[in-house]
Amino acid sequence: MIRCPAELVRVETADVSKVQRVLLVRLPCNPIFPIGPIYLADHLHKLFPALPQRLLDLAAVPVLDVERVLKATIDAFKPTLVVFSWRDIQIYAPVDGRGGNPLQHSFEVFYGKGLLRRLRGAFGGLKLMASFYGDLWRNLRLVRSGLRWARRYHSTARLVLGGGAVSVFYEQLAKQLPKGTVVSVGEGEPLLEKLIRGESLETERCFVVGENPRPGLIHEQPAGMDKSACNYTYIESIWPQLNWYLEAGDFYVGVQTKRGCPHNCCYCVYTVVEGKAVRVNPVDEVIAEMAQLYNRGVRSFWFTDAQFIPARRYIEDAKQLLRAIQAQGWKNIRWAAYIRADNLDAELAELMVATGMDYFEIGITSGSQELVRKMRMGYNLRTVLENCRLLARAGFKEHVSVNYSFNVIDERPETIRQTVAYHRELERIFGADKVEPAIFFIGLQPHTHLEQYGFEQGLIKPGYNPMSMMPWTARQLLWNPEPMGSSFGRVCLEAFATNPEDFGRTVMALLERDYGLAPLDEALHAPVEGRKALAKAVR
Repeated sequence: MIRCPAELVRVETADVSKVQRVLLVRLPCNPIFPIGPIYLADHLHKLFPALPQRLLDLAAVPVLDVERVLKATIDAFKPTLVVFSWRDIQIYAPVDGRGGNPLQHSFEVFYGKGLLRRLRGAFGGLKLMASFYGDLWRNLRLVRSGLRWARRYHSTARLVLGGGAVSVFYEQLAKQLPKGTVVSVGEGEPLLEKLIRGESLETERCFVVGENPRPGLIHEQPAGMDKSACNYTYIESIWPQLNWYLEAGDFYVGVQTKRGCPHNCCYCVYTVVEGKAVRVNPVDEVIAEMAQLYNRGVRSFWFTDAQFIPARRYIEDAKQLLRAIQAQGWKNIRWAAYIRADNLDAELAELMVATGMDYFEIGITSGSQELVRKMRMGYNLRTVLENCRLLARAGFKEHVSVNYSFNVIDERPETIRQTVAYHRELERIFGADKVEPAIFFIGLQPHTHLEQYGFEQGLIKPGYNPMSMMPWTARQLLWNPEPMGSSFGRVCLEAFATNPEDFGRTVMALLERDYGLAPLDEALHAPVEGRKALAKAVR
């Protein structure tokens, strides 16, 4: 049973501000606007207006100073509750990090021809391992030292750890956390509310380190909550770093319009972290939040939803929001989001362009309808193309990022040809210079259908460590199985060698050179046997 300290249980709700002081800390990561901790602080303030809070974003602090700044903040604020937010852990993507390019290093080791190239990959891999484990151990050290430092002032100070990384890897992280740490899975607002009130956490999506988490905790659905506009006047008063994100004007500032995702994509954890029930925030509250940011000089907004239009039933909600934005008469604003482009109509496309959408991402994963179905994506690729044409006719002339995750389930030469054909059609619609193929290889994550598929196919074994960067584990976690794995490895290495600055387009050109181009209609047609194979492939 999960309980709070006895002295907190005795505290009446009206008196919490007299004994509680909450410090919210975002652990170091890429400096993306920290919408999660901001919304947590805002939620607590609305419930407990007198509750002292402080927000510290270590992503906006030089990495060598993070521990010193954390301790100095604790010295000045003396919190009774320290809440850490950990954004991400896995690093497999075609991007450079402090340790170099993880995809390139891995592929050089696994698929490189010649000893020198393999040695270069191995050396890069060692640097990458050092960076990865260094960041992991640093964050764990920050969590431990933050609690220890807070207990210099309050012996009963408590620790909460949450965030995207924790929700995915909570079983592995729990073994390395201080006993008594409350580990939050998914949304943290109701959990913190109960902690402040001293109520039982028995029904919350959490567990206390030292006790076993409930089986299937990650799959429990969140209860949901009413979301009102974030009070940025208050946030500014507890977060001096806010202006660091606003001054340059080059950050997309996050605004959430809904939570939850109803889909079952085989490799994605959004559904289990945020829940399958889509909860749409009231339009007037979203507008009120954006207005506060606009008045502070923000002109670039990122809608942080798992999907801005998760299904066709939410098209009207999107229209209402965009009409409300249009009615504000805001000048020079731009916005971006993840968009399921199968959920558009002509009016919505026109509203998107009219309100300043200047970038969107679509994660179709494959240009083969057969593979899209096998991966449970729920896309109709023909509809996606039709709706992209609607956007083009509405005047959209900005950037499109199309995410392709090759070799997930049953990739073969025919489906590669189909994907290249599909991508060329997108280029015809928007312009080749506007469509950027983002080439990903899935970093296998726990709690997904793909993980279960890996068990069934013998590609991974129960008990594997999804946080490991050891070479013998990395080859399993960087999902690129044979028989196509070596072929993709060779193509990606050639792209890195010839044009690393335009990696995605180069990969597509090389795949077309090696495999050719299928008729577009073939890409859009899923054979009957492919549909039957879906249930067997990912059940």
